[in-house]
Amino acid sequence: MSLDLSAAAILPEDHRQATLVGRVWLPGKPGGPTVVTLREDKLIDLSKVAATVSDVINAEDPVALIRNCTGSEIGQIDAVLANSLHSARDSELAYLLTPIDLQAIKACGVTFVESLLERVIEEGAKGDPAAAQEIRQNIGAQIGADVANIVPGSEQALALKAVLVEQGLWSPYLEVGIGPDAEVFTKAQPMSAVGTGAEVGLHRKSNWSNPEPELVLVINAGGQIIGVTLGNDVNLRDIEGRSALLLGSAKDNNGSAAVGPFLRLFDDAFTIDDARTMDISLRVEGDDGFVLDGRSSMSQIARDITDLARQTIGPSHQYPDGLVLYTGTLFAPTQDRGAAGQGFTHKIGDRVMIHTPQLGCLANRINHCDKITPWTFGAGALMRNLFQRGILR
Repeated sequence: MSLDLSAAAILPEDHRQATLVGRVWLPGKPGGPTVVTLREDKLIDLSKVAATVSDVINAEDPVALIRNCTGSEIGQIDAVLANSLHSARDSELAYLLTPIDLQAIKACGVTFVESLLERVIEEGAKGDPAAAQEIRQNIGAQIGADVANIVPGSEQALALKAVLVEQGLWSPYLEVGIGPDAEVFTKAQPMSAVGTGAEVGLHRKSNWSNPEPELVLVINAGGQIIGVTLGNDVNLRDIEGRSALLLGSAKDNNGSAAVGPFLRLFDDAFTIDDARTMDISLRVEGDDGFVLDGRSSMSQIARDITDLARQTIGPSHQYPDGLVLYTGTLFAPTQDRGAAGQGFTHKIGDRVMIHTPQLGCLANRINHCDKITPWTFGAGALMRNLFQRGILR
């Protein structure tokens, strides 16, 4: 079964009222990435006013920049989406890319209580899914109710920490889950993300991997959150479970950062408060007939998204091209796939759909990192390409 990349499946329900930013690969000699917006059902070329998405998000008024641009029509969104499926792509036709380019790709972890407990569990299991079930039952009974009501960094959080240390239950994951400082890490390099229709990569050394459906903040160089999109913060749980110091190996692999389908900018019809209350659904369908459904509700996040942004960019951390920031997930799958007690793990060929009505659907298929398209088009290639096409001036 193939991914559904129809406009009805992928676009936000109110896309005709939304301010959307995306990227399309245009064919030609040379072809290359072009920044676009969507008007009605047509993709509009924004290259007259923005060579990169970084130019858009760092503009004085990004929404006005997009709405006032009189760019040429690239084509109908249905046709471009239909050609965006990796396995059926025609290189002579336009197809959708991830909607980010030069932005740093950062991520926050352990921002929801349920995922906090799962990180503690995987650490205790040392990467063994079978051991995780017993630990899950024990640790949930001991600290679950306490952690659920704690405000990170509060006096109550410090008191709970003292109790957990005394009981031998303290963990680096609890430190960032209820302590004053959020976990912020580099998810992937600029230009390395994949978009809707592309394959997502899993490293062959992992036997326990999960999707992580997340809201992704779009932040300009000044630290302002100007919009949001969807992301899959693919995680190799057995690798991270062996040691928190293996986070880079667990998180940053070829095709392990999926972002899309479009960036949605805040405007008079869509605000940061809409993002704060967003429910994100996940569906995984396997070639073996396995189906997993899950959800993540932003209303249950332990730290406000503005606090996550503040801890990521500021006087001590500058990002002149802006950044995108994964905000963590409530979703932590425990449903068995195969033998009892082994929990969930991906299989090659899985179809992963991350959806919310306001942002649409990020849809990808799972493959091994060394089997998906290699990442060769970096920042240098982008600059040369834009210059050759007369876009970069």
